[in-house]
Formats: sequence, structure tokens, C-alpha cells
Amino acid sequence: MPDEIEWMRLTAEELRARAGADALVIVPVASLEQHGPHLATGVDIVLATAVAERVARRMAESGAPVVVTPPVWTGLAEHHMAFGGTVTLDYDAFAAVLRGILRSAQRCGFRRAMLLNGHGGNAEAVAVAATSVSTEFGMKVAAGTYWHLIGDAFAPVLERQSNVMHACEAETSMMLALRPDSVRRERLEEAHGPASTRVEGQPPTLALRRSFRDISPSGVVGDARPASAEKGEKLLDKAAERIAAMLRNAALWG
Repeated sequence: MPDEIEWMRLTAEELRARAGADALVIVPVASLEQHGPHLATGVDIVLATAVAERVARRMAESGAPVVVTPPVWTGLAEHHMAFGGTVTLDYDAFAAVLRGILRSAQRCGFRRAMLLNGHGGNAEAVAVAATSVSTEFGMKVAAGTYWHLIGDAFAPVLERQSNVMHACEAETSMMLALRPDSVRRERLEEAHGPASTRVEGQPPTLALRRSFRDISPSGVVGDARPASAEKGEKLLDKAAERIAAMLRNAALWG
């Protein structure tokens, strides 16, 4: 099945063949957590998976061998726990899950992997895991959060922000495009909050996690009210285009 990109839809024999062709394994990494009054808790799972699959399809269309695993559906979400509806791991458990998945891929014969993250709370951890696995297993592992990887690509599409925040215009738009049944439209008027998770005077380079309950009573960072399915499709396409081009770069894996 040369056009199939989902690991779980391929046989073991077909996956061994992909490994032999030096296919890239893309692992979507997500979280199960509160997303304000208007979005279901599976937002990061849906979006990380959708971006990974769209990236993979673009790569496959250009002849690059690639396969996408099912998502890692839970991650580091302690900062959302006060709202309920959230599942979190501690760092050791999270890192062990990523290590186990990548070790399994390496034992199948794969030599390259990408941890494609869709949850802000995982960003630093996936980078550390990628470096650790690369060193330990002799496997080339890259890692990045999809909205960090795309630079300014989302800015022209959005009205009230320039990139992804949380349960915001961007995430709500993409969910309207992918899973409209997971958006409570009647609650959209409540779906807004501060424009940042940082206090005044805290630079972006200073990491200090605090509970989202203390930051935003609604659980939203940004403003979801201008969201639309049309914007969501544009955002997903822009993410897929930029990340696929990045991962097709042979120099990255040389």
C-alpha cells in the first residue's frame, strides 16, 4: 500500500518495507485537557494528528517515504488540572512513553523519526526526549511544536492573534474545520481570556508554569469568537505545507 501513511493501517511486512526504504516516522504528541467552555478536551489530539497526517500526505505525494503512528494522547498538563477534565503524566512517565515508541520504531528498522508536538506543555520535554533517544539508540530524532515550526504562516489568516494560543481563534477554527461537533457554538461568546500566559515583565524566554485557573477564569488564552471553519482549513494547509517542506530537506537528516 504505497499511498497509505498510517502505521496502524499497514501490516508488519509493509512496515518493514517502509523501514527498508528509510521512511520517516512521524509521532503526533498531544494532551487530553480542558479547552475552555466551548471546546471538547480532545483538541490537541485531533489537531496534532491532523497536522501530522497532512504533513505525511504531502511528503508521500512528492515521493518521500513516511508513516504516521497513532497519537501519544496524554502529556504534561498539570497547569490545566484545576479545571478538571484533564489527564496528565509526570515527566518520567511521559519521557518513558516517547522512549518506548521510538525504541520500538528503531527495532522495526526505522532510522529517522519526528516528534510532532501539538501541546505547549510538552514543548521542552519532546526536545529533551529527541536528543536523549538520538544519543542512546543511534536514531535521528527531530522534535518540534507545529505552531513553533511554521514561523509567521498563521498571522495573515488570523484576526486577533498571530499564532496559536489556547482554545483560541486558531484552535477553534481548526476544530470547526475538522470536528465541528466538538465545538459548543452556543458558548463561543464566553470563549475569550488574556492574550498571554505571562505576567507583566516576564519575557518569553523565562519559563515559569502557573495554573491556567490563575491566568484565565474561562480557561481560554486569546479570543475564539472570530473563529471559522474557513480559517481552520487555511491554517491546517499552511502548517502542512511548511512542515512537509522542512522535513523533506535531505540536509536535515544527513
